[in-house]
Amino acid sequence: MPSKLPPMSAVRVFEAAARHQSFTRAAEELGMTQAAVSYQIKVLEDRIGTPLFIRQPRQVSLTAKGRQLAPAVSEAFEALRSAFASLEDGVQSVLSITTLSTFASNWLVPRLGRFQQLYPSIAVQISVSTDIVEFGQSEYDIGIRSGTGDWPGLETHALFPNHFMPVCSPELLKGIELREPLDILKLPLISPSDPWWHDWFAAAGVKKVDLSRRPDNSLGVQQFEGMAAIAGQGVALINPFFFPEDLASGRLVKPFDVMALTDRSYWLVYPKVRRRSAKIEAFRDWVLSEVALDTDRALPASAVKAGA
Repeated sequence: MPSKLPPMSAVRVFEAAARHQSFTRAAEELGMTQAAVSYQIKVLEDRIGTPLFIRQPRQVSLTAKGRQLAPAVSEAFEALRSAFASLEDGVQSVLSITTLSTFASNWLVPRLGRFQQLYPSIAVQISVSTDIVEFGQSEYDIGIRSGTGDWPGLETHALFPNHFMPVCSPELLKGIELREPLDILKLPLISPSDPWWHDWFAAAGVKKVDLSRRPDNSLGVQQFEGMAAIAGQGVALINPFFFPEDLASGRLVKPFDVMALTDRSYWLVYPKVRRRSAKIEAFRDWVLSEVALDTDRALPASAVKAGA
């Protein structure tokens, strides 16, 4: 039966003391007192049954047995340091993000090149999902979530509000007179079963609207609904933060200026225990700076909170 290894705490102290040829410098490196270093060396010597250091008034030196043991111990610890350094380099070089589909396609990905220019050593991996990820049970570093920001154990940074308004292609409006919000019902609606439609009509002053008889051509995510609206298939409810170029160019137009707000926002989140990770700090600061630059996406004066 192989003999048991001596306590690793004592072996670690021996490696540092042998490398420095000093209990004092070993204590400084390891954040210990000199007395604690001396005690751990004594534990190791008692365990193997032979002195490893010659103690002199102001210095120590390795015994013959100590000189025999030191190279193998130093090599073993250097291998451990290299293994952990390699692992840390790998962890720090890849940033794994879980996010929502429209946020990824319409906001994050088009800007991501700017982040990679600033941090070329960080590779970004994006996973799209509507599921709430448990960070403690996954390898994701950062998440983008829609909600109220109340997630225990996570650092949260508000990005922009989750407000919405109806949009369509200009061609869809040709020959159609829209005088009041209820007139939107003259047009086909994209995803009419979406409860946000009722919220928008309420914000526009229309209290009761029956959309149950309309074909439920639900597309699932704003990215697809916006694309369908651009193609002239109907009126879609979208968050303007995701379609700035389409609105600016006129590919999408607003039949009415009323915009409805919810209590939900988009948030950047990550575990509190990882808040000092260099790659997370870099991405967080970059995202917040990008959001701050979106000054042209401020709410118009006619924005109304949903349900108000």
